[in-house]
This record gives sequence, C-alpha cells and structure tokens, in this order.
Amino acid sequence: MIQEYLNSVENFIVVGDRVLIKPRDMETTTKNGLVLPATVKEKADIHSGYVVKTGPGYPIPSNEVDEAWKETSQTQYIGMQAEEGDLAIFLKDKAHEIEFENEKYLICPHAAVLLLIREDLAL
Repeated sequence: MIQEYLNSVENFIVVGDRVLIKPRDMETTTKNGLVLPATVKEKADIHSGYVVKTGPGYPIPSNEVDEAWKETSQTQYIGMQAEEGDLAIFLKDKAHEIEFENEKYLICPHAAVLLLIREDLAL
C-alpha cells in the first residue's frame, strides 16, 4: 500500500516555475521510408513532450518586513500558461532528465517552453 503511494507520479510536487514533461516518442520515417529511431534525433536542440505536472508559477516578492513576531502571509505566485495534457515544444538543453519506474521524464523551466498545443482551446 505505502509502496504504491510512493511510486506514483501523481504524488510529485513540481516546485516553482518548472514543468514535468513526458517526452514524446521521436521515431520518424523519412520520405524514402527509412525509420529513424529516437536516438538519431536525440541531439536535436528542440524536443516535444506532454506536460504531466506544473509548479505553482513565478513567486511574487513580498514587501513585508520579516520580523520574528510578525505573522507572514502565504506566498503568492504568477501562474503559468502550461497545463496538464498540453503538448510542449521546448529547448532540450534547458531540461533535466530523470527516470522513475523505467519511464523517462524531463523537468524543464517554464521559460524554456517555446510553444504549447492544447486540444480544447476555446477561442
């Protein structure tokens, strides 16, 4: 029971202005029908993947004086554009790769995300 709880990506808490991304399978086929595995394109500067989780955003600095006796207010954040389920196009060199339960994930700062593709975008 506890092990299942600890081994769930659902329980990840992404900190600050970062985004947890599940990389897309980058296997492609050329015009001539050759299949290029993901390892061939691994050195590309721009990658894509699906947003799994996002952090709260950019913290807003507080003008309050920090005194030991004074109660402090909750930290406030400027939200981010990325949402769970978005397809993100991002700069690979800014991302950090982690592996969890034999799955690869990337932790990327929101500033490295170049484009978001959202299915249910209401205009």
